[in-house]
Amino acid sequence: MVTAIKNINGSTESLKTNEPNFPQFRSLPHNFEAEKALLGAIFANNNAYDRVAGYLRPECFADPVHGKIFDATSKLIERGQIADPITLHNFFETNDSVKDVGGSHYLAEIAGSMVSVINSAEYGRSIYDLHLKRQLITLGEQVVNRAYTPEVDDPATIQIENAEQTLYELATTGEIEGGFQDFKSTLISAIEMAEIAHKRDGQLSGVSTGLRDLDQIMGGLHPSDLVILAARPSMGKTALATNIAFNAAYDYKLETDANGKKKVTDGAVVGFFSLEMSAEQLAARILSEQAQIASDKMRRGTLTNIEFDKLVVASQQLHQLPIFIDDTPALSVSALRTRARRLKRNEGLGLVVVDYLQLMEGSSRTDNRVQEISEITRGLKTLAKELDVPVLALSQLSRAVEQREDKRPQLSDLRESGTIEQDADVVCFIFRQAYYDERSEPVQRPEESLDKFAARHSDWEERSEQNRFVAELIIGKQRHGPTGTTKLHFNGMYTRFGDLDTQHT
Repeated sequence: MVTAIKNINGSTESLKTNEPNFPQFRSLPHNFEAEKALLGAIFANNNAYDRVAGYLRPECFADPVHGKIFDATSKLIERGQIADPITLHNFFETNDSVKDVGGSHYLAEIAGSMVSVINSAEYGRSIYDLHLKRQLITLGEQVVNRAYTPEVDDPATIQIENAEQTLYELATTGEIEGGFQDFKSTLISAIEMAEIAHKRDGQLSGVSTGLRDLDQIMGGLHPSDLVILAARPSMGKTALATNIAFNAAYDYKLETDANGKKKVTDGAVVGFFSLEMSAEQLAARILSEQAQIASDKMRRGTLTNIEFDKLVVASQQLHQLPIFIDDTPALSVSALRTRARRLKRNEGLGLVVVDYLQLMEGSSRTDNRVQEISEITRGLKTLAKELDVPVLALSQLSRAVEQREDKRPQLSDLRESGTIEQDADVVCFIFRQAYYDERSEPVQRPEESLDKFAARHSDWEERSEQNRFVAELIIGKQRHGPTGTTKLHFNGMYTRFGDLDTQHT
């Protein structure tokens, strides 16, 4: 490329330049005319402000002067005063940035640039869209610069999660469609939920657990609810969670209406965060439950040919279930939320299961475990509301249960309870008397006759046999329904819960 330049004496000479050394300058996306038109529309009729106040902020304006004018205008209108060039005059008498562009004369110029009050909402959307694009450019630059930084304790996976988190917040903060909903539309939504429940065989408005008595008392797992399932070790928390996850995925049905819109009519796509067991172990559990083959025989490799064939058939039936397992250990609440959002976006997530609460980490480093658990439960409740899905989180119980004669759990037994009880919409406890019966086999006391010991041992055997396949699910808290206890059938060999036949127990 040849460029002509002028010397001091007025003569010109050519200068050869290389194009790659002169990259084309690109300005950030903006529309100053739309910003002036919106401010002019608000000056003309302050009611126009209401159309954009829900999502537009001063920082959304590309011109900082326009942002300051919008900020001052907002303050006046929210005080119930009129905002126009005259009332705003005093605000900007000493403001250098506005004085530099003409002061009061510039305010009058803005008022004169108004095209139509009716178009104010369109101007607002345009300004907000351009603001988001500028934010995207800034985020992209930050991601690139951070990736170039050679920090040992800042791996790429963490950078990706942080970028996704920022991107999601950018997409949801200040959403144009947010704000109040009139009672009529919310009432219609409530009627639609009741209609869904009425049309279903199980008469549920939420995701069915696949357990008749549990669904009857809870009405299924409802969108935006945080459900805590707590128990002492070996009571079957993970077994019940995998049973519920399987039943929800097995019932999953997606239909397309007359307008071509897809809608879930039953069941759910399940996201299972397994912080305790590996994905393979969890899959083996579900396979054992459904094939009704003891999981220890699968692990030891002592299956007969018939059992192995049965296992293969069951796996073929299960492999298309919409269950997605993440077995990342010590997952933080922010990382879990990022991955759940991604699954919702890609697969249409309908149920989140977390196994279990105490193995998660908070976003902030703190030595106070109670505060950390509180942050985790608040994060899970926020996730349930954001994605409009039920979140089933498992939790350990404190040893206080073991100190009581009646070992049935209660709300105060929640470990690091803090806000678990407060944030949860439903708190359930699993109790199996058989667990304690197995560990309380009587031994002959000194100087106790053999007949007396035999009678005592016989009573224990009879009691143990009665409780052997029975589990109690205690609803300790339910924000939208009754509390109480329901009994379930539990088969320890296959770690499987089911409905209890109370007529033949």
